[in-house]
Amino acid sequence: MQSTIKAILVDDEESAREVLSNLLARFCPEVEILDTCSDVLQAVESIKKHKPEVVFLDIEMPNYNGFELMQFFENIDFEIVFVTAYERYAIRAFEVAAIDYLLKPVDISRLKEAIAKLHTKLQTHQMKEQYQVLIDGLKNREVKSIVISTQNQRYVLPTTDIVAIKAHEAYCHIYTIEGKEYMVSKHLKHYESILEDTHHFFRTHKSWLVNIEYILSYSKTNLEIQLQTGIIAKLSKYKKASFKELIKVKK
Repeated sequence: MQSTIKAILVDDEESAREVLSNLLARFCPEVEILDTCSDVLQAVESIKKHKPEVVFLDIEMPNYNGFELMQFFENIDFEIVFVTAYERYAIRAFEVAAIDYLLKPVDISRLKEAIAKLHTKLQTHQMKEQYQVLIDGLKNREVKSIVISTQNQRYVLPTTDIVAIKAHEAYCHIYTIEGKEYMVSKHLKHYESILEDTHHFFRTHKSWLVNIEYILSYSKTNLEIQLQTGIIAKLSKYKKASFKELIKVKK
């Protein structure tokens, strides 16, 4: 099963946006259209908000043309597929590192080829991220980042961003300092093993692994730990003594 590709469509013609949306829905259902935009300035705001993996981008538009989109970003962390009626732009499209170029009216086989190429590029990028995490872990005994896989996406999370990990049956919920929550199909023991040399993590309960750097307070009576971002973790009575020692050392 192919993973979802998150996309934004940019074209000043509503009919062109509708045609491409329909073609993608029918022939490339793995592409999820997050937004459609009628000009470059709308696209800039939408890209910053939605963080797409690919932007299908018309070239000839009022005010700013498609090539000028890049000037609004310091780092281009999305792929670009130019979609235009003018073949003369093909060479320049690849000069700005577009992954592909589609000529209007869009040919279905060419659209499928572009999406296949995009899949390969994204998977290669994900593998590079995972290998980099592995290399960093080998260089430094303490794990600096972990790669997690949710239903449709992979993420690289710095361990310093993780507030706590909570077990729930065969899954874990990972909470970050930005207030995000990721549900992953792994047991808590898996993360305890990975993070055993990362000194700011402590298994406080059979269902909880917490980052002690984010502890605000704890209740001896209720055996609860208050963490940043409003998370309340449990403290096992069997872990109480070692937890108190850990907190003393931290202070």
